[in-house]
Amino acid sequence: MTEYEEPPDLDDILAAQLSDFAPSVRGGSSAPIGAHVVDWRTLKDAQAPAAWNSLRAWVEWFTIRYRISESVVPACWFKHGQLVEELSALHTAHTAAFDPSDAGFGPIGWHERLSLAIPRLSKAYSGGCARGHDEPKPRAWVNVVDEDEWNVWTSQAHANGGRPPTSSPTEGKDAE
Repeated sequence: MTEYEEPPDLDDILAAQLSDFAPSVRGGSSAPIGAHVVDWRTLKDAQAPAAWNSLRAWVEWFTIRYRISESVVPACWFKHGQLVEELSALHTAHTAAFDPSDAGFGPIGWHERLSLAIPRLSKAYSGGCARGHDEPKPRAWVNVVDEDEWNVWTSQAHANGGRPPTSSPTEGKDAE
C-alpha cells in the first residue's frame, strides 16, 4: 500500500485565510475588476496622456479585430466627444470581461454589450469627416435660457399639472 500524506486540517486553513478578516471593515474599490474607468469630464491633464494612449491602442485593435468601418469610427474619433465616451465605455467593459478573474461569462457579456453599442457608435458619429476632420458644431448654453423665466419655473415642482398638491388622495374630490 502507498502511504499518503495526512491532509491539512480545514480549521487551520480557514483560520489562516480569515486572520486578516475584520467584519466591521466594508471598504474596497468599486472599480471594475481589471479595468480603469476614465471620467473624461474630470480627467486631469497629468493623467490625460496615459488615458488617451491606452484608449487609442484599444480602439485601433478593436476596429481591426471587429472590422469596424471608418463610417462608424473615423480616424478622427478622438475629436468626437460622444465617440470617445462610447469607445471608452466599451474599452472598460472589454478589459473587465477578459480579466483573468472572470468566471467565464465575461466574454459573452462583452459581445452582448457590443451588439447594443454598435448602433450607438453609428449614431454617435454622423459622418462628415471623409475628407478630413470636420469640426462638430457643439451645442452651447451661453445666453440661451432666460434666467428670470428659469427662476419662476423652478420655484415649483410641476408634478401636479399646475394644481396645488393635496395632502391625501381623497382631498379635493368634493370640489369636482
